[in-house]
Amino acid sequence: MKTTRLFLCLVAFLSVTLAGNPADADERVHFESAPVKLSPFRISKAREQGEIISQPQGTPLLGYLSRPKGDGPFPAVVLLHGCEGMRLSVKDLWPKRLVSWGYVVLVVDSFTTRNIKDTCQGSLPDRLFDAYGALNFLSKQSFVDARRVALMGFSTGGTATLEGTKIEGNEQLMDHKFRAAVAYYPLCAASQGDATVPTLILSGERDNWSPADRCQKRLARLSDNGPPIELNVYKGTYHDFDAPEFKVGRRVFGHIEKYNPDAAGKSIRSVRTFLQTYLSN
Repeated sequence: MKTTRLFLCLVAFLSVTLAGNPADADERVHFESAPVKLSPFRISKAREQGEIISQPQGTPLLGYLSRPKGDGPFPAVVLLHGCEGMRLSVKDLWPKRLVSWGYVVLVVDSFTTRNIKDTCQGSLPDRLFDAYGALNFLSKQSFVDARRVALMGFSTGGTATLEGTKIEGNEQLMDHKFRAAVAYYPLCAASQGDATVPTLILSGERDNWSPADRCQKRLARLSDNGPPIELNVYKGTYHDFDAPEFKVGRRVFGHIEKYNPDAAGKSIRSVRTFLQTYLSN
């Protein structure tokens, strides 16, 4: 009898504990990239010609979901990795940091389902559609406040972040919108001009892979009507300056990747303040 009671108490305790702590560990999730919608012109031309067309489907993707304890709804951040894929700081360190600040985090794996090892000598323009697929997934979760989701990317992921939140870009075709954007050492394009959301760009002064001066040229072209774009350039720093896995530093394709603890700390504080400012209620 005592054994039975003990067993029932243990079951009840585990049920309460697991229900109250659904986010202690990363959860591997499946979703699709946002499909590229057919334009009204393309649809009307198909009808005129008697052509039967169907809306394109998204690409199946993997992601890693982390969340604070509690029911929410919480603000959230979608993370996009760089050209080398899922490095430790993107898959582990940043999600833990963001969750501790009170954000749900979805890290998008753009490579595994596409059988891609890296894109450091090429490009993958579909990344911005991956970001919006992640946003669509989060918008369906009861513990996420879909009105308060930021997009954050590193290197080529940062470039995709800027591409996905530029005015008159593909963002206008999406059902759900990001509230803010953070780009670590992206390759800026001066021609992009205004953004659709408040944006924070963090660059290294000595980064010759993603030169900060290209971002400065973009800021010089901004109108007075768009959301603010803030650019922080850290002196004496190279590419991947926030990533502790590059403490020793290395040279890749003629570019230096090296961790800088001072710049990393300053950038992390800037990101926290930025997210608090634009993802608060």
